[in-house]
Amino acid sequence: MAERLESLKAGIIGGLSVCFAFALSILLNTFVLAKYFQTLACLQNDLDWHLWVSGAIAIFTGFLFGVTYRYIIRSDKNPQLKAGGVLAFGLVRGLTQIELGWNSNSTIWPFLVLAAESVLWFALAAIALNVAIQLRWVKPFSSV
Repeated sequence: MAERLESLKAGIIGGLSVCFAFALSILLNTFVLAKYFQTLACLQNDLDWHLWVSGAIAIFTGFLFGVTYRYIIRSDKNPQLKAGGVLAFGLVRGLTQIELGWNSNSTIWPFLVLAAESVLWFALAAIALNVAIQLRWVKPFSSV
């Protein structure tokens, strides 16, 4: 039961950090990228139900990342393992966005931006989880 509680805490931290990264990327897309780069104008977001659903999906994937990341890194000090966990989640999400853009009739650039954002979201979540583990808010999964 203690391991499940630690996984729940890791999931909550992952979900909150991806939610924060999602909000930052929405602001960046709407007020900077869409405003100053014409090819990225489709990244501008309105406050509608699509945005709320995207936010809920981001929080859920962040939660899943947090739980999984705790099991991936265990108590190891292997940086490749940490980076691999981030890239696994970020690239799966990002490459599907690139594929969607590739199959659409519009330019690929907005989808490349979204793919890069996906990797950054999970990198920020990994940083938050590593800090939480160092501060002993979350215990790493013991590999014993």
